[in-house]
Amino acid sequence: MNETGSVRTHFADRASTYDRSSSWCTDNALGELMLSTAAPRPDDAVLDVACGTGLVSRLFAGRVRRLVGVDITPEMAEQARDMLDELVIAPAEKLPFADGTFDIVVCRQGIQFMTLPEAVREMVRVTRPGGRIVLTHLCAYGDDDRDEYFEILRLRNPARRHFFRPGDVEALLAGAGCDPVRSQRYVSVEDVDVWSDNGAIGEDAREAIRDRYGRASPAFRARHSVAEADGRITDHMLFVVASGTRV
Repeated sequence: MNETGSVRTHFADRASTYDRSSSWCTDNALGELMLSTAAPRPDDAVLDVACGTGLVSRLFAGRVRRLVGVDITPEMAEQARDMLDELVIAPAEKLPFADGTFDIVVCRQGIQFMTLPEAVREMVRVTRPGGRIVLTHLCAYGDDDRDEYFEILRLRNPARRHFFRPGDVEALLAGAGCDPVRSQRYVSVEDVDVWSDNGAIGEDAREAIRDRYGRASPAFRARHSVAEADGRITDHMLFVVASGTRV
């Protein structure tokens, strides 16, 4: 199975439970941060790339002139159809839209599965000059937690192709022709047992995740403020909300 097929299969397995698979999925504060960063206006056309079940699209529904979602997994995307003006099943690397079609392009937790930098360049291409691209993504805090965190993320999602640190997402926007590029940080508190129960991995992988937290280094535990109580593990996961303006 190729990489695109692996991603599609992974999210088809997760489609029925995705919205409750992480606290950040429906975190209103994170959503509001993304919305305020995008700063939509009533006459804007917005594209939600890797729209999934529509968790980001719903933030823009009723606020803008036109709202389009694109995804490669029909089982996920069909759940977003009712809040969209148009749903397109297509890869982010080959967006079927003309140059400068949209005022705002957003993507949350999608670029980890895409061919980079091609997918981000496509997002910039379909944004009008002066328009905004907003990418929101989980990141390691730095070099001291990177390897351990990437191992955990890979166990939870074997379809993942890329891992990021602060600065990486911003660099993708800058490299694709955005200026200025800005970013903000947001920390999501996650129950690791809930977070690992995503419907697409087995109990062996979930147990490996618990084990990895159990033997985490002091640096990792400090960075993530890892807490353990009553057999539950809590992690403080970092999101970077990066935005760029198409030149």
